[in-house]
Amino acid sequence: MKTLNVLGTELVPCSYDPLTGYFRDGCCQTDASDVGSHLICARMTAEFLDFQVAMGNDLITPRPQWRFAGLKPGDRWCVCALRWRQALLANLAPPVILECTHHKALEFVALEDLQRHQYHPSRQQGTNSQD
Repeated sequence: MKTLNVLGTELVPCSYDPLTGYFRDGCCQTDASDVGSHLICARMTAEFLDFQVAMGNDLITPRPQWRFAGLKPGDRWCVCALRWRQALLANLAPPVILECTHHKALEFVALEDLQRHQYHPSRQQGTNSQD
């Protein structure tokens, strides 16, 4: 059975560099052991990263023991659904790549909110090898 994204189509990988996902397989896959619900594929912004640090969730500092190199603006990352929602409520939600966002994200955030923050490469500044 194929895993679906929020659009109802097959889930597409989010990022291989940096290698993301709860399982570090490049996809925003999940299972019952993923208590953080790393479901939303987002393109990092400086504002979101700074906000996460301020909220006690440092996504910038490398942590090799978790195979985590640290993030920078422009990186794609499978973020925790509730962390993304927290940033949404603070008007700091990063852009989302819908085809890479797991359908279970809809248990935490509305599709309309994700769509309003959909990443459009032609509208955003900066480049990423995956865009």
